[in-house]
Amino acid sequence: MRPAQADIGAYILVDARTGAVLEQKNATRKWYPASLTKMMTAYVTFKAIREGRASLNSAVVQSKNSISEPPSKMGFKVGTRFTVDTALKIILIKSANDVAVALGEAIGGSEANFIAMMNAEARRLGMTNTRFTNPHGLPDNAQVTTARDLAILAMALRQDFPESRDYYKHPGIRFGKKALRSANREFLLRVSGANGMKTGYICNSGYNVAASVTRRGRTLIAIILGAGSGLERTAFARQLFDEGFRKNGRGQKVTSLSGSSGAPPADGYCRRNKSPGAKGYMARFDTENKTRGGFLFFADAGGGKKEAEVDESGFMLSNGKPDWAKILDRTLGPRQVAYRPIQVGLGKPSGTPAAAVSASGAPLSLSVEEIPLPAANPVRRAQIEIRGKLQKTAAAATSAAAITEKTTQARPGSATDVSTAAPGSIFRKGLGFAVPVPAPSPRKQ
Repeated sequence: MRPAQADIGAYILVDARTGAVLEQKNATRKWYPASLTKMMTAYVTFKAIREGRASLNSAVVQSKNSISEPPSKMGFKVGTRFTVDTALKIILIKSANDVAVALGEAIGGSEANFIAMMNAEARRLGMTNTRFTNPHGLPDNAQVTTARDLAILAMALRQDFPESRDYYKHPGIRFGKKALRSANREFLLRVSGANGMKTGYICNSGYNVAASVTRRGRTLIAIILGAGSGLERTAFARQLFDEGFRKNGRGQKVTSLSGSSGAPPADGYCRRNKSPGAKGYMARFDTENKTRGGFLFFADAGGGKKEAEVDESGFMLSNGKPDWAKILDRTLGPRQVAYRPIQVGLGKPSGTPAAAVSASGAPLSLSVEEIPLPAANPVRRAQIEIRGKLQKTAAAATSAAAITEKTTQARPGSATDVSTAAPGSIFRKGLGFAVPVPAPSPRKQ
């Protein structure tokens, strides 16, 4: 193995067909999956469709439980119906947390049952260090995995449901007049042979990605956990793939990696593991000067490692700021395909919801009308209460009072009148297309 990248918490590169490990660092260290969790949400859904318990046209309903999720979210009004197909596209491309819960409720009958199904699949697949407590990956220190386990899941997604690979290859979606970009878009548009999979971020995990690339009929899968920025995880993935395709597919199997090599990072990981910055990106990942980029660090007099010196003149603007367009071109490569988001709508959901089953496999008798009112996930409810107490400051109270006064005085039907939504509107005011800024993880109890 080559020297490990200093600012990546854990990673693994495997051959998708054989499971051979081509590169790895801390692959069995426990880590927080963030939105890579949605890969399992999709896997459980695809399996329900394969077994006839659901279809792509089955109804998903935005519930009171699902709408309570923090961003990133779609913010559909409670009771809005859409198809499983739409839900899958939204969670795998836009990564909407509210839709992930609504989909779980449709497939499992309740969020709790769906989480039990996720954990059952993790055990069956041999994800020995993984535990799920929600379907989306928002902060919960009890929800852990490893790079090794996520590589097994990514392989299973490709091998078990090859007909579903198109869901995670798109750089964005268009919903009505809104274009919503995937956090994985630059990887998909710039890296040769990129297939996608899923990105994720919460502060305690840093920037995560599961990605796959196919070249000359061979597919590799990379799991990267704990990068300091979105560009670092993408550039590091690109480099892993470029190095990996030069190697044969023989070696230790991912399933043979066992045990746990460490606890997950302490709270506040993102504040300790900062973005490398423009100079750091170019020192490590510049494709125009491969002797200086990526894995290669030069030994200093004391035998340690230091990055190569970088001439900043080639990627700085005249005002002294980084030329990010040029940095993207030189760390990921120029765009090879145009950005084309796919059109997504509510679809035409069938009148009967997805056939739900309990964790034991027994069918649950639930109607569409019952789905909007499941019990809230108790773990998330406690987290919301903790965040609410932390945010209950004098400034927040003053701001809330001002908003209340303004809303009360608003004219009916005006932009500030939240009680009279336009006819046919499916979005809750202030919630639709929310910016993905995850709430901080609560401290361990």
